Amino acid sequence: MTSLFRSEEMTLCQLFLQSESAYACVSELGELGLVEFRDLNPDVNAFQRKFVNEVRRCDEMERKLRFLQKEIERAEIPIADTGENPDAPHPREMIDLEAQFEDLENEMKDSNANYEALQRSFLELTELKHILRKTQTFFAEAEQHVQHQHIGDGAHNATEEMTLLGESELAATTAAGRLGFVAGVIARERVPAFERLLWRACRGNVFFKQAEIEEALEDPGTGDEVHKCVFIVFFQGDQLKMRVKKICEGFRATLYPCPESPAERREMAIGVMTRINDLQTVLTQTFDHRHRLLQTMAKNMNVWFIKVKKIKSIYHTMNMFNLDVTQKCLIAECWCPVDDLDKIQLAIKRGTERSGSSVPSILNRMHTKHEPPTFNRVNKFTSGFQAIVDAYGVANYQEVNPALFTVITFPFLFSVMFGDCGHGLIMLVFALWLVLNEKKLASFKEGGEMFDTIFAGRYIVMLMGLFSIYSGLIYNDCFSKSLNIFGTGWAEFGNNELYSLKYLEHQVELKVPNLILDPKNVTRDVPYYFGIDPAWQLATNKLNFLNSFKMKLSIIFGVIHMTFGVVLSLYNHKHFNKPVNIFCEFIPQVLFLMCIFGYLVIMIFYKWIAYNTHSKNLPSLLLALIGMFLNFGKAIKPEDQLYAGQQSVQTLLVIVAVLCIPWMLAVKPFYLRHKAKSSASFKKIESNAPVSTNNGDQSHHNEDELIHHDDQHLIAEDDEEEEFDFGEVFVHQAIHTIEYCLGCISNTASYLRLWALSLAHAQLSEVLWNMVFQMSLKRTGAIGFIAIFALFGAWAVLTIAILLVMEGLSAFLHTLRLHWVEFMNKFYTGLGHKFQPFSFKLILSGEVEI
Repeated sequence: MTSLFRSEEMTLCQLFLQSESAYACVSELGELGLVEFRDLNPDVNAFQRKFVNEVRRCDEMERKLRFLQKEIERAEIPIADTGENPDAPHPREMIDLEAQFEDLENEMKDSNANYEALQRSFLELTELKHILRKTQTFFAEAEQHVQHQHIGDGAHNATEEMTLLGESELAATTAAGRLGFVAGVIARERVPAFERLLWRACRGNVFFKQAEIEEALEDPGTGDEVHKCVFIVFFQGDQLKMRVKKICEGFRATLYPCPESPAERREMAIGVMTRINDLQTVLTQTFDHRHRLLQTMAKNMNVWFIKVKKIKSIYHTMNMFNLDVTQKCLIAECWCPVDDLDKIQLAIKRGTERSGSSVPSILNRMHTKHEPPTFNRVNKFTSGFQAIVDAYGVANYQEVNPALFTVITFPFLFSVMFGDCGHGLIMLVFALWLVLNEKKLASFKEGGEMFDTIFAGRYIVMLMGLFSIYSGLIYNDCFSKSLNIFGTGWAEFGNNELYSLKYLEHQVELKVPNLILDPKNVTRDVPYYFGIDPAWQLATNKLNFLNSFKMKLSIIFGVIHMTFGVVLSLYNHKHFNKPVNIFCEFIPQVLFLMCIFGYLVIMIFYKWIAYNTHSKNLPSLLLALIGMFLNFGKAIKPEDQLYAGQQSVQTLLVIVAVLCIPWMLAVKPFYLRHKAKSSASFKKIESNAPVSTNNGDQSHHNEDELIHHDDQHLIAEDDEEEEFDFGEVFVHQAIHTIEYCLGCISNTASYLRLWALSLAHAQLSEVLWNMVFQMSLKRTGAIGFIAIFALFGAWAVLTIAILLVMEGLSAFLHTLRLHWVEFMNKFYTGLGHKFQPFSFKLILSGEVEI
């Protein structure tokens, strides 16, 4: 809890690691994940560092593993994730891993090349098979044309007779050996352009026939299915033959030898089928061998990746170290949590013992003026709330962390806008499902970025649903309907049943207009036991009542929230020992806020307590607040006065609030200028002071110098203190003052979004109920049953899509804005840098890249 309220105390340490034990020590620190190393070689090129060759070897191993992983995914083999987390291999094992990955890569490349060659041979034989079949059909048709060339049908036109005659003569001349032909296959989409170019290039002196291959063929190179056609081109002469072959080559058509005689074609077809069967057997065996190899690799793929990433991260970290003059010791600097120094010492000791080194490693704390990184310990419950704060800006070192209070304030303010116990129950059930199945869903990778975001904030969603149920019970709102748990307080008076719940429900059924609940007609006030009376659900003036109620609540919550933010700034001023900020900023800020908006909250409570439903001439609080400034010094009219002495109190509050502005603006800059001048005068007097000649004093002075000189080896390079600039400080303070004073007004108005979104959510829910689901309740019989079934589904889908998803996201974003702008700007700077430890867990999860 302390770490969540304020970041961990950090210290800068210096590590002296022996060369033979550095790898093992860094490995142990990576498993621990509590050390952030500093780069001591910022000006050294990455290619000139000591362990760059080892990092390159790791990159090469990663490349080979990615190649093997890609082959496994292409084969649609699942990669087993056993959850095993092996230790970082010893540097000597790196050679064995390289040799193993090299063999696997070569074997897989050879297997791919052989399998692709076999597939290509299989494709060629399959295409040749189809060519022999289709050309046999072509020549059979030609022979039929020769036999029936003189038989004509009277119904044929002249064009058809010329076509038959041309084909018959072509078949005859081919049989006589006077015509040549080529046969092959071509992609189906290229056939029209191929035929058109043949006709134009050969000037119509070729005859083209084509037939589509019914089954799709697999491309060996890409594995995609392609559709092809068999074609045959008849021509006469060598010149046309060369021209046809060039056109075929340009269209990437594959030509195959095709005998002229039917007997030779049948004999070749038999031989092709025999070779296809043999090749099919070899392909099956090759595929099985390749599949078994990939399955074996899939079992070890995650473990190999973890080992390589750990080795690479260790050498990448060691590249940030310095070497001493003997080249036998590595020097590192790192940020560590003070509370974990014992754990870090033990990890370094384990690494030294594991490496077999006889020289122990040394860890020294250093003094520095550099701002340490911010480290807030979180768990799976608080990590989501911390992420909300860090998205605005990482806290300064030891600054008050808003995440601790966000755990409660964030879901509460969300529930004020999302106050419906039915919708909150659905949200709570969904979040509980995520929480109860978090181990299974943590490894679910197919949900996309949206699911990952919701899963990471599952505890936020759970609290938002829980708080929404509470606020919904306060509003007495459940799917836009009220719950009559304790009965209505309107029926609890005398014999007057004018406002009894049964009477009101009967009036609603009769559609009586202007059904207004008037508290002034109640002879005895009996409030509802918890929340809002359900009788208001039936009143036509319900919106006017809720409008006033929720608007006042939003002002109260807003002022309390902002005041709490100002109070938290006091803890920052006290922790960083800045009493001037307490007197010049905190006190006037609290007075300014309380004199205006704190007074407004007090008037709201006073009006609720001092006035009842029978009171006359109820004063307006808004007009009273405006009149504080516009009518300053003027007497308040009796009908506008809330209490006796109101004029004097408001005058005093205005005077105090106005005086707070120059207090915040000028006191601090002038005080700092006076302090800077005094400090400069003191330094000048000290520098002009004579040096004592006393031997004892001189000895003491030399001893101080020696100690100071020795400490310089443990002090990091610090920036020089900047000279005081009064103009810059004054301008900064003026901006801060103006921002706060105007912000108090705008921020208070911004909290009215609690009122607006709450009313909008309730009204939208009521409209959805009345216009969708309620129509089915008016039907009876079978039609009513079907209508209820259908309209309930539509109402449920719209409720989840609009009210839960869209409205929930809108309320979430508005709550985020209230925390970032209205609350956190009162005390939170957010200009720090996050503690990023060297952790194998973060590297393997992808949160940190190397």
